[in-house]
Amino acid sequence: MTMPHERTRAVLQTRDFLIKLSLDPSIPEKIRHDAKFLLRHFPLKSDLEQAGLLEEQPERFGNLIGPIFSSSTEI
Repeated sequence: MTMPHERTRAVLQTRDFLIKLSLDPSIPEKIRHDAKFLLRHFPLKSDLEQAGLLEEQPERFGNLIGPIFSSSTEI
């Protein structure tokens, strides 16, 4: 089972990968364009930290579901 900190780290690593793709002139223009397009609405590190902090407070939102993201990428 994927833990929230692992999911958070994977999303951050995917964002970094898309940035690299979008900036690499050796990559075809279509791929760079698609990477830039996906990045337009991809969460920032601060977005994930905020989501993690909110999800880690079950007293505010109840225990309907467990956290999806974590405020940290470490255990």
